[in-house]
Amino acid sequence: MKITSIDSCVLTVPTSRQMALEFPHHKLVVAEIATDEGIGGLGYSLMFGGGGAESVRVYLDTRLKPLLLGEDPRDVERLWEKMFRGDRGVRRVGIAGMALSALDIGLWDIAGKVAKLPLYKLWGAVSDRIPCYGSGGWSKYGDKDLLAEAERYAGMGCGYYKMKIHEPDPLANRRRVAMVQKALGPGVRMMVDVNQKLDVAGNLRQAAALEDLDLVWYEEPVIADDIAACAEVAGAIKIPVATGENNYTRYEFRELIERKAARYLMPDVCRANGFSETLRIARLAAAHGVQVSPHVVYEISIQVSGAIPNGFLVELMDWMPPDLFEELPTCKDGHIRISDRPGHGLTLHKGAVRKYA
Repeated sequence: MKITSIDSCVLTVPTSRQMALEFPHHKLVVAEIATDEGIGGLGYSLMFGGGGAESVRVYLDTRLKPLLLGEDPRDVERLWEKMFRGDRGVRRVGIAGMALSALDIGLWDIAGKVAKLPLYKLWGAVSDRIPCYGSGGWSKYGDKDLLAEAERYAGMGCGYYKMKIHEPDPLANRRRVAMVQKALGPGVRMMVDVNQKLDVAGNLRQAAALEDLDLVWYEEPVIADDIAACAEVAGAIKIPVATGENNYTRYEFRELIERKAARYLMPDVCRANGFSETLRIARLAAAHGVQVSPHVVYEISIQVSGAIPNGFLVELMDWMPPDLFEELPTCKDGHIRISDRPGHGLTLHKGAVRKYA
């Protein structure tokens, strides 16, 4: 089997009504891999808010695609190494990491189809039913929008809800969190997300204002590049820290683990160099008793969570229109069941490329 072509495009997809208050659209960099045996693979990277998508596509087409043409797509690990080491002048983070991710996801899709197995079974299944948490609570939501979203996820059976804490005043953030917590009742536990907006001192003040609310985690307290600062926060506050959505390689996650900078790690398969590196990160975390909760793209993250013993939750975020993918996995009773379709199980909806390109 040989790769005969790789076609890429950028799709601009509108978000749901509530998320549109913060982000009107996201972009997907899509790579469709074709082979001489008629088995194809779909890979993509989600550009949250749309930034950088065109640059990711250019890097994919000009630097990585030539490394794969004519190769056997089943040699996923070898091809991952070829891409990862194929450009020594650029670190495999940011644009380069997202481009590699899209291709790696597509290669694994082919491998699963060849084996006639969903990926989580190909990797050694743990579970086909993954618990999820509702995610949103953006800073531009008014109280009414915030409560409506939280209650909608609770109505889907989600036992967890995560919201943003972006107000400059720590007590204003506490008010919003406490308001949602009261509305949801004791059956739903909550997490908060700082989104890298504070320094160490600011996080100590903010966490102190929230410590009595029994939160599951306190997410991404400082800028993701500063692992030392994240470790300082994690060691000083009483709420467990979660981070990792803006870290790209096992080497960054190794440092997070060694510095005890987080109790929950959150690799994003569309950023962290694809399924291949995300699985390495998850297994490294397992060796240190750290749980993994992948960042967004739950529709493919479930394959990773279903294959690892230390998977905690996947992030259910209502970010896409209903006509983007065929047979999208759905939440029922707070869980997402992995389909038995081979590969990652996703195909673009007929007409999606024409509509959103």
